[in-house]
Amino acid sequence: MAPAKRRNVSLAETAEKSVKKAKIDLNDKVEIILESRKNANDVFDILEALESEKEKDVGSAVNACSKLFCTLLEKKELFLGKLPGEEEAVSGESSAEEKYQMFMRHRYNSCVELLLEHLSHDLHGVQETALCCLMKFAAAEGKHPLEDLDWTEHYSFPRELLQSVVDRLLSKTTDNSLLISRFQEFLEMEDVRYYVMSSIRENVGKVMDKNKGALLPIFQNNVFTLMSNISIPSQESELTNFMVQQEDKHEDWKAAKLNEHKRVFERMWLGFLKYKLPSNMYKKILVILHDSILPHMSKPTLMIDFLTAAYEVGGAISLLALNGLFVLIHQHNLDYPDFYKKLYNLLEPSVFHVKYRARFFHLANLFLSSSHLPVYLVAAFAKRLARLALTAPPTALLIVLPFIYNLIRRHPSCRVLNHKPTTEGEVLEDPYLMDEEDPVQCRALESSLWEIKTLQKHYHPDLMERDLKKSQIKNIPLEFEIATELLKGGKMC
Repeated sequence: MAPAKRRNVSLAETAEKSVKKAKIDLNDKVEIILESRKNANDVFDILEALESEKEKDVGSAVNACSKLFCTLLEKKELFLGKLPGEEEAVSGESSAEEKYQMFMRHRYNSCVELLLEHLSHDLHGVQETALCCLMKFAAAEGKHPLEDLDWTEHYSFPRELLQSVVDRLLSKTTDNSLLISRFQEFLEMEDVRYYVMSSIRENVGKVMDKNKGALLPIFQNNVFTLMSNISIPSQESELTNFMVQQEDKHEDWKAAKLNEHKRVFERMWLGFLKYKLPSNMYKKILVILHDSILPHMSKPTLMIDFLTAAYEVGGAISLLALNGLFVLIHQHNLDYPDFYKKLYNLLEPSVFHVKYRARFFHLANLFLSSSHLPVYLVAAFAKRLARLALTAPPTALLIVLPFIYNLIRRHPSCRVLNHKPTTEGEVLEDPYLMDEEDPVQCRALESSLWEIKTLQKHYHPDLMERDLKKSQIKNIPLEFEIATELLKGGKMC
């Protein structure tokens, strides 16, 4: 057994030495290439190692490529401008200097393509290493552009390379959430963030139009993950961290203007939200809408189409959509006359049986808190809730009855609902129209809250003696769920 063990140790040591040797060889090759142009063909060995199936070999090759091509960019030894094909470069009348620059530029392009492919590698370590190298190349290209900048209005930034990186991050087949979280640190740079937002918008439009707006859950989740990692500074003075410093006319550069960031941010989100989304995506967006999206938009009211479409989905999504509309109405002066009609139509028996019940009544209480609401509207909500209470479970009634009480307490004109005098022997018929969708037409003020009297005979001991006149509850006794609780699984009606 001992000899076998020694052989295993020996094999492990040999493998480790071979990795070290490969790393040393690649570093030596970089030095050799940079020392003399006659060794330029050694770059093929580095690119070959970049295609290795071993993670350590790929890591060594990436480091070698980073050192080699960043140095060549700095020395301006890569061809500038429109690159001729390799055959044309060899057979043309270019000088030896230009032919060398063309040759190395083609090798640089090959390296970039391999690194972009590695963003889809099975191993996260390879993905991360490739991503960091590509962003190093982007920074180097920003300082030493590969285009001939011969016009005064141009600002150098490697937009094409960054677009390619974004396109790979927004995969249609692979969940790239982990890699996108690694990319987040680069989004802290103002110019990177600005051009990433433009790239996302372009990519989403191209992909979704090609698929005729059909649902692409993995792709759309990648897009949302990347966009939700983007935060815009609140003041222009905070725009100080740039990957590429524009020495001339920096103050005129769009990437250095907060209004331009907001404009691109707005167009990015609107471009994404105009397509049909998976139902779970609506919830994720609506939860962060009022904190992370609306404050950074130039015209928040442009979100009305998305919020209206989200309301039509139903369930918790409709409720969250109304919350977004409420923010637009009260903070951005949106005129939306159908708001309370939509809220009224959410009052269905199912609202008492779903996991977001507490959240619903919390928001409904907020929406109906204004003392300036017309009496017929408040009466309609009180009456509809009272009617629904007849078939509601006891736990829901402990919420609904104080809710109705608070409505009437805030709006004394609705106290006429408490009692409607009748003559003895009179045949009574409730004029309230339960099936009417418009609270204006439901005739709630012509009715009374006789349902509350009926509930005093409820079998549940906490409900038997409850009366709106006797109730001393001043606030609805709820521990409201925060919005993110809606995302934690569970079925919704």
